[in-house]
Amino acid sequence: MDARQRKNYTARARIIKALAHPARLLIVDELQGGPRCVCELREKVGSDLSTVSKHLSVLRNAGIVQDEKRGVQVYYRLQCRCVTGFLSCVEKMMRTAADAHLQAVAAARWPGRSAHGQKRTTMRNPSAARARSARTTRKT
Repeated sequence: MDARQRKNYTARARIIKALAHPARLLIVDELQGGPRCVCELREKVGSDLSTVSKHLSVLRNAGIVQDEKRGVQVYYRLQCRCVTGFLSCVEKMMRTAADAHLQAVAAARWPGRSAHGQKRTTMRNPSAARARSARTTRKT
């Protein structure tokens, strides 16, 4: 890796590190709805003002949020809205990992069954399977 690449990866890591705290993720989620006053964010995060201000400072220094003074209040907004796409991707990865874990647990607990405990079947003829299902449903 050359110096230019190292600098680029270091900058990326700084942004990702800035997001790597539950309170900061909550702040970013809140700012998706538009600008928020520091006092509103403090209330949502549930921490004291100095702690929330520190989190906002980390996000601002990483270029994720931007501040604007309105009278005596300071409002923050997302500087780059694409960060929400990144967070959506993280959510998708979490769901995929959770599904995989559920499948692994199910396979260990119920060999030959699906994650929901249903018996696994192989359908050689899907039309015949539907017809069988329809006959079974009519009998009940």
